[in-house]
Amino acid sequence: MAHIAVVPGSFDPVTLGHLDVIGRAARLFDEVHVLVVHNPDKKPAMFEAAARVRLIESSLAEVGVPGDVRVGEWTSGLLVDYCRQVGAGVLVKGVRSGEDVAYETPMAIMNRHLADVETVFLLPEASRAHVSSSLIRQVSTLGGDVTPYVPAVVAEALAQRTGATDD
Repeated sequence: MAHIAVVPGSFDPVTLGHLDVIGRAARLFDEVHVLVVHNPDKKPAMFEAAARVRLIESSLAEVGVPGDVRVGEWTSGLLVDYCRQVGAGVLVKGVRSGEDVAYETPMAIMNRHLADVETVFLLPEASRAHVSSSLIRQVSTLGGDVTPYVPAVVAEALAQRTGATDD
């Protein structure tokens, strides 16, 4: 039986920290589903969900994440419903701080209660622990250099979106 994990997130945009966690998950599980989920608390989105899926796919190829990694989106219903649909018994969440653990713990307990889906917390590389998508969006929008924190394809998409292109 294959061990299938789901790595959910808004990924708006995907960062090298996200890709580090996805790569770690790909080494631990037979199959990994990276799932762009709708988070009503995070508005407005810089990129539409379909664009985020494309950026993740391109980024995975760019950085060479190994293994059976699939990318999709989930816009309605419980995340555990998706897990049941694909036969996943594990959710993988990247956590950068104690605040992330405190935020994720109640959801992890509920997911285990609802569908016997366990949650595994993975730490990113220490050099990326301070990076979040919202920080990347803010720095990029204000004209700052985000290239150390995102794949080239994402840096290019952000530059096009914010008008900060190198001419």
